[in-house]
Amino acid sequence: MENNYSVAISCRSDLGYIEYDASAKSVNIVLANEVAKQNVEEFLNTSLTLQIPHETLHDFTTITINPLDNLDTLQLALTRLWETTGVHVDWSRPVDYVKNGIRSLKDL
Repeated sequence: MENNYSVAISCRSDLGYIEYDASAKSVNIVLANEVAKQNVEEFLNTSLTLQIPHETLHDFTTITINPLDNLDTLQLALTRLWETTGVHVDWSRPVDYVKNGIRSLKDL
């Protein structure tokens, strides 16, 4: 479990989460909206060319990353998730709250 990272996501009224397994370099995406889930999977499994601030906010460097290579590249890719897929990363929402809520709904 120490190699795992989770973050809450949402698409419209659907809550979900992304779990990253660093040792396997893979993600598990839990989201009821199947189209949005597929868009996130495609986004995270594609190399991305990004502009990131270098020395100042007016000085950018172009980099290419593979989002699943490590936790840093995953988190960087997640900052761009919304603009490409319409899926919002809920950085401040406790992911355990979301996971427990989804498990409770499955038990109904």
